Amino acid sequence: MTLPSYRILNALGVLGAIAAIAFAYFYLQRNLGLAACPLCLVDRGIVIAIGTCFLLALVHNPRALGQRIYAGLALIFSAMGIAVCWRHLWLQSLPKDQVPECSPGLEYMLETFPISETLHTLFNSAGECADIQWTFLGLSIPAQTLLVFIGFALLSLVQILRKRG
Repeated sequence: MTLPSYRILNALGVLGAIAAIAFAYFYLQRNLGLAACPLCLVDRGIVIAIGTCFLLALVHNPRALGQRIYAGLALIFSAMGIAVCWRHLWLQSLPKDQVPECSPGLEYMLETFPISETLHTLFNSAGECADIQWTFLGLSIPAQTLLVFIGFALLSLVQILRKRG
């Protein structure tokens, strides 16, 4: 079986990122009126970073080594996304009495705190992220997003591990 070209796979990554962001913004936020929690906003930023990696690879269209570098960056961002989703799912699994306190808004933290303190606060509080606002096929939004990041990771691995040619 021959794999599609690097360009087609990169275009697939770009389209996947656009679809994920469009779904989150236009359907979940605008249509259903769900407010994105801080971890959801981090997930969105990571999806944008992954889409940017695939877009740069698509436009630049370097040889195999360059493709592997872009795919490696996308894989690193995918792993970060998987970690954020894992934390989010863990928060959602806690009994109500063990949920950490809510954090200040992400926008406020980014304007007020250094980035290291923002990340520390975000991952050690964010009790508002424990709410399950919407499900599809029994999966909460972070579980669905986890599947998206796994898909991006697999696409990146295909780009990294494919034979030259």
